[in-house]
Amino acid sequence: MTDRDEAVAWTVRHAAAGSAFHARHLAASGVDPAAVTGVADLARLPFTTKEQLRAAYPWGWTAVPLDDVVRIHASSGTTGTRTVATYTAGDLEDWTVQFARCLEVAGVTPADRVQVAVGYGLWTAGAGFQAAAERVGAMAVPTGPGNLDLQIDLARDLGSTVLCATASFALLLAEEVHRRGIGDQLALRLGIIGSERWGEAMRRRIEGLLGIATHDIYGLTELYGPGTGIEGSARDGILVWDDHYLVEIVDPVTLAPVPDGEEGEVVLTTLRKQAMPLLRYRTRDLSRILPGPGADGLGWTRIARLTGRTDDMVKVRGVAVYPAQVDTCLAGIDGLGGEYQLHVSRTGARDELLVRAEATAAPTAALRDAVAGALRQALGVRADVELVAPGALPRSERKTRRVLDHRHPAPGPTGEGEEPA
Repeated sequence: MTDRDEAVAWTVRHAAAGSAFHARHLAASGVDPAAVTGVADLARLPFTTKEQLRAAYPWGWTAVPLDDVVRIHASSGTTGTRTVATYTAGDLEDWTVQFARCLEVAGVTPADRVQVAVGYGLWTAGAGFQAAAERVGAMAVPTGPGNLDLQIDLARDLGSTVLCATASFALLLAEEVHRRGIGDQLALRLGIIGSERWGEAMRRRIEGLLGIATHDIYGLTELYGPGTGIEGSARDGILVWDDHYLVEIVDPVTLAPVPDGEEGEVVLTTLRKQAMPLLRYRTRDLSRILPGPGADGLGWTRIARLTGRTDDMVKVRGVAVYPAQVDTCLAGIDGLGGEYQLHVSRTGARDELLVRAEATAAPTAALRDAVAGALRQALGVRADVELVAPGALPRSERKTRRVLDHRHPAPGPTGEGEEPA
């Protein structure tokens, strides 16, 4: 039996013994926790969803006595009941180890000064980034999100070398630094960016304006928070710490496993988590397992940068449209920035899609037509295109809202009764 086999067997037994939610969930699927011996039994375990966790709010899926819980964090709750995450002292130590590994792989050293421009409090990111920076031996500068004047003043005065932020806030900060013409006064060299999917166009703009290299960090509140994995120095995929997680990629419709290299939904099972073990958790994130160790040669499981989520899709005239498709399409067109919005409305019985995108220079009719043609080919549905000036679209200190559905009511997931594309 391998270490991973033992970890899977322990996780299942621990979850069932400590959590009524897990015990019922396994029993309903006919799984005897004592009969699970390792990775080979994984396919027999039921999937776990965020909806099930929300139904067990607040403590239903905590698998240790509450006296052993030393901290909680929680999701924002903007799309439903908050998901409360519980941690033992051992969990916090494991999280810090993983997160510090992320920073080290990205190139953070004890000589760095790490500006933590993400949320503190119930949100996981601030506490996680700060603990990791301190574990590495770097200087943590806990600014939190927002307040551009403070961010810029401290980055300049304290000589911050690493920026930790959402992609949206990193872009906002980069544009303000560029507007003020003070890039040469900053010592920033690295950006650790996460919390939302962000594409190559946004990466190029952030890096170009700040003169830094960026690394995409991965994680979820339901796990520990950010720190589950990160891009290495080669930036050829996200390294997932498979001494703490078992990674599966499944077809989001059939839930059958897909071959390595094929895109599907990321499913994660925790291997060491005490307070809040997860069994085959459907993250809703879309990615694929990348073969081989990658250019870094570090040997961890690698997944591609996220291409979207199964729950951020919108139906337009019966066609499924993902923001990630638009992002990828726009990133391949010269003259566009990284910001865009999708507006979906309805005229009579017909859905209308408007894509607003920022142009890096004065927009032209030729550029607009090129964007419209590329979107039609990429999405399989016609879209009107409006090109706006850089900075015209809203900026956010946290996550940027990409899809605005103005239909009332919005169509269901099947898109039944809609006009074909």
